[in-house]
Amino acid sequence: MTERNIQVSELDRRAVEDQRVEIVERKGIGHPDSISDGIAESVSRALSQAYIDRVGKVLHYNTDETQLVAGSAAPAFGGGEVVEPIYLLIVGRATKEYEGTHIPVDTIALEAARDYLNEHVPMLDFGTDIVVDVKLGQGSGDLVEVFGEEGATVPMANDTSFGVGHAPLTETERIVLDAEERLNGEYGDDHPELGSDIKIMGKREGDRIDVTVAAAMIDSHVDDIDAYDEAVRSVKEYVTDIAREHTDREVGVEVNTADDYDDGSIYLTVTGTSAEMGDDGSVGRGNRANGLITPNRPMSMEATSGKNPVNHIGKIYNLLSTQIAESVVADVDGIRDLQVRLLSQIGRPIDEPHVADAQVVTEGDVDVSDIEADVRAIVDDELANVTDITRQVIDGDMRTF
Repeated sequence: MTERNIQVSELDRRAVEDQRVEIVERKGIGHPDSISDGIAESVSRALSQAYIDRVGKVLHYNTDETQLVAGSAAPAFGGGEVVEPIYLLIVGRATKEYEGTHIPVDTIALEAARDYLNEHVPMLDFGTDIVVDVKLGQGSGDLVEVFGEEGATVPMANDTSFGVGHAPLTETERIVLDAEERLNGEYGDDHPELGSDIKIMGKREGDRIDVTVAAAMIDSHVDDIDAYDEAVRSVKEYVTDIAREHTDREVGVEVNTADDYDDGSIYLTVTGTSAEMGDDGSVGRGNRANGLITPNRPMSMEATSGKNPVNHIGKIYNLLSTQIAESVVADVDGIRDLQVRLLSQIGRPIDEPHVADAQVVTEGDVDVSDIEADVRAIVDDELANVTDITRQVIDGDMRTF
């Protein structure tokens, strides 16, 4: 039986929910950084599946350096036009041939990018409003054996790196995450004027939560300034209602605060994303693996999207630490706040981290010693099943941004 280095201790700070000031951000799926994340991860999943289908296992690749260069547009009430297309470059490494089998990685990447954009940013016409290029350097199947030593059941870590996760989400975190997902879900389905580029910033100061929403509006569904104003008001009311589902605190919501109606400066777009008019994007500059940007919590600088899901610690440990934190909080009573840190050591099996560190803030009547054994057991079990992460990622069952 593997003896893993699992540490459980008291977290030497107040729970985030009890801190005076909290800041939370989410960049929606149409934000330039999120477009880069989404395409990188879509290409990653497609390559993984293609490798499995063709040679029976995932080969070496990474697509986590994808870059977006903004275009230019001339939005207008009733419908404007894209003047200069967005340019997106899928950058990375991929194994193109393995034991005599050729894998058309560039074609696979382009198809994955097209399918992702058609589903998530449908107003962008592929090949016209956005031009996608692929530069995947040759990866070697025998240079990098991603499953570790021959016959090993657990891959070896590709790097000495770390991942972090936390649970439970605070009220502010839940508001920010839920609001963006529902605006880009049920609300957007019924309001075609709302673009997919929605950025939400939450600030809690004491017992007041302020939510600032930047929501791109699509010009072909907005006839005039009155229609635009109504669209903004509708988003404000909707987000306010969502916030009140999650908290009894005082809530304030503002939408498109940079608008100046007198000067005619409003957040009107042709395609529903600021990528059409000056905002560039990169993988890893946006949401962390749990979908949020949380400066009150420790965060990894690693980009999760686009990395190989077999042994790339920058992906696996960020996903796993988040999953561990959620599992512990769901199964162990008395936890007010929990953060999990997983550190790898290059060449070491990924189920045996250099350290797995769980730090907790307990409820007032609970001592860390009361729950330490339960926490340790869950961490150990999740680590023992770390390879499940790979399949879930390839199937698209895990959030990476």
